[in-house]
Amino acid sequence: MGKPIGGKIMTAKEAVESLVFDGATVGMGGQSIGRCSMALAHEIVRQGKKDLTLVGCNLALSTDIMVGAGLVKRTECGTGNLERFGTAFRWREAAEQGRLEVDDYSHLAMASRFLAGSLGLPFMPTKSMLGSDLLNKKSFDGVKPFEMLDNPWNPGEPVVLLPACTPDVSIVHVQKADEMGNVIIEGFTTHEPEMIKASKSVIVSCEEIVSSDEVRRNPDRTTVPYIFVDAVVEQPWGAYPTSTYRYYEHDADHLSRYQAVARSGGEAYEEYLQESIYGCETFADHLEKVTSTERLDELRRSMHRLL
Repeated sequence: MGKPIGGKIMTAKEAVESLVFDGATVGMGGQSIGRCSMALAHEIVRQGKKDLTLVGCNLALSTDIMVGAGLVKRTECGTGNLERFGTAFRWREAAEQGRLEVDDYSHLAMASRFLAGSLGLPFMPTKSMLGSDLLNKKSFDGVKPFEMLDNPWNPGEPVVLLPACTPDVSIVHVQKADEMGNVIIEGFTTHEPEMIKASKSVIVSCEEIVSSDEVRRNPDRTTVPYIFVDAVVEQPWGAYPTSTYRYYEHDADHLSRYQAVARSGGEAYEEYLQESIYGCETFADHLEKVTSTERLDELRRSMHRLL
């Protein structure tokens, strides 16, 4: 059955209730400290969706809070970090303690897996990971993480075959979308267009909803068409404390505070989850608790100075 043309505008609560389920494989949008799907990740934590497998290139802050809340059983990714703010500490500790299965790929390998899924192919050939110990990966649940063969047209040239990655649902934060689900991403896109097209369902949160007439007037600006999107959530500051190009810079102070708590873990981290996520009905409530209008205005001005 195809995706509906209209009626895709939902609240974050409605979208997560409808499309994210226990045991789902969730594609994670954003990269490092840019455009992470924070509002949607918060809602997944609030609703306690569990036994999740998270997939992406760099699984950063949105992943860390879901792992920290004990909802994730496995990740497939290139890395997990917040750039200069350090590693994703809850993710790393869970992996070190054996509470989390971690299937390592390179960034290019993950992007290639999404590309295969977007094209309806079972696998994608690549030379990524050749010469690295990533090829010592073990199978999970009897499923091979890759296959090696020689290039049939050039014997002796090794090629890695990577299985397609087709998330059950992906969560992505973008700059603009219309009510039909046409998505406009400005700045970097990384793996997101291919991941969205490879996914069975997609939830997009956006800084603003624009009219479909505006989308039609500027068709070249549409990054992903509506046929791949199931739900659109209008959520200003939906990537905070990470950045959204043309809208606001990342909040270095908040990221540093989070990293300190995440590194400590234990009761300090449980208090963070309770106060800033479980104790908030919506992401707007979260913003009121952890920051101020003045600080948000400052981050917006900081972004505009860079443009």
